[in-house]
Amino acid sequence: MNLRDKLRGLLVRLYARRVEGHLDHAQVPKHIGVIMDGNRRWAKAAGSSTVDGHRAGAGKIEEFLGWCSETDVEVVTLWLLSTDNFDRPQDELGPLLGIIEDVVRTLAADGRWRVHHVGTPDLLPSGMQTVLKEAEETTAHVGGILVNVAIGYGGRQEIAYAVRSMLLDAQEKGTSMEELAEAVDTDMIGRHLYTSDQPDPDLVIRTSGEQRLSGFMLWQTAHSEYYFCDVFWPAFRKVDFLRAMRDYAARHRRFGG
Repeated sequence: MNLRDKLRGLLVRLYARRVEGHLDHAQVPKHIGVIMDGNRRWAKAAGSSTVDGHRAGAGKIEEFLGWCSETDVEVVTLWLLSTDNFDRPQDELGPLLGIIEDVVRTLAADGRWRVHHVGTPDLLPSGMQTVLKEAEETTAHVGGILVNVAIGYGGRQEIAYAVRSMLLDAQEKGTSMEELAEAVDTDMIGRHLYTSDQPDPDLVIRTSGEQRLSGFMLWQTAHSEYYFCDVFWPAFRKVDFLRAMRDYAARHRRFGG
């Protein structure tokens, strides 16, 4: 590292401390959703392989969760694999699934996070289903941040799942279709989502410069604030995180009112 890079790094750290010093912890989001985008483009820019990009992105996760702990965030949803990602070439998808399994194991072994899977289990290999189940069971007692790992996740699929679950529940209870139609409201549907009993995301961060949700938590993000960052996920820094938190704290949330 040359002198210019060292100086730039020092200035960034000093700036991050300044932003953090002015951050009002009473105004931080309680639930952050993260669309971790840009692994492949980061790898291409670095002259590395796609798999190296995914590994670098995975390596950022625990660091990010540490920043969330420091600022009193309570729930984090990490979108690790969408339903659309299954269309990727097998020579990319296979290693990616292995990397994601390692991420889940690492989070469960850390001892600071409570892991919860959101997504369609049936889409996943049996080995990954076992890893997710074990992670949930071994961290159920942990009092730290609840980490939703969105794997095999799609927003439309989640809503379809919620409706199907609601219909099956009504059938089991002997509720007629007329009675169900009369009783259906947003709260009932919400109770059948993957994130039932959790607060909706206050803030959604998407890296890499893309400005769209791509199906991320379509139901839950109706009143969320969004922060789009140009930095690729593997290069996401604490100062970028703090800027997102500062930007959120400066907004006046009206919830449609």
